Amino acid sequence: MQAISKAKLHKMSDEDLMEKFQSGYEQAFNILVNRYQDRLHNFLYRYTHDHQDCEDLVQETFFRVFRSRHSYERIAKFSTWMYTIAINLAKSLYKKKKRMTKVTIHKDPDDSEDRPMKLEDSGILPDDLLHEKMCMDQLEKALKELSDDFREVVVLRDIQQLSYEEISEIADLPMGTVKSRINRGRAQLQELLENYVYPETISA
Repeated sequence: MQAISKAKLHKMSDEDLMEKFQSGYEQAFNILVNRYQDRLHNFLYRYTHDHQDCEDLVQETFFRVFRSRHSYERIAKFSTWMYTIAINLAKSLYKKKKRMTKVTIHKDPDDSEDRPMKLEDSGILPDDLLHEKMCMDQLEKALKELSDDFREVVVLRDIQQLSYEEISEIADLPMGTVKSRINRGRAQLQELLENYVYPETISA
């Protein structure tokens, strides 16, 4: 197997890297992980709204990519294939958690390892940074209120910036359904964000 320089590997497309990975270059896999781990984390967090679940899903997604590398065929974009794995894992986790009894546990004074939740003091942030943080907090809150069907496609389109074709493949939905859900999801998201910014207009 002819050696390939790290610089040349970094310039390769995702699909070329997958082919190299399939032929034995594990370094190609590491480059793909570096390219996508942040984007995958951002997507899965907006789907799960749980940092620990998100971290677990990111690791499991890349594990599945590693283990199933020989099932990948170049007729599909690597990103589409990877996001399909990620969304299926997230859906499976969601179904599993729905079957579990959810219990809220407050700080136990008898448990030295238990800690109360600490809220960040946003007062120390500069005005522009604080405004940006508030906007992101409002967006996260609004996304959480969307139905799973709408949130999935809106995040894939507007945050991950995937094409309609990719979303159709990932979500296993007809193109018309994808576009309809994105439009309806955006409309609901806009309404929710307006309510957060202008709450006094709700009762007017």
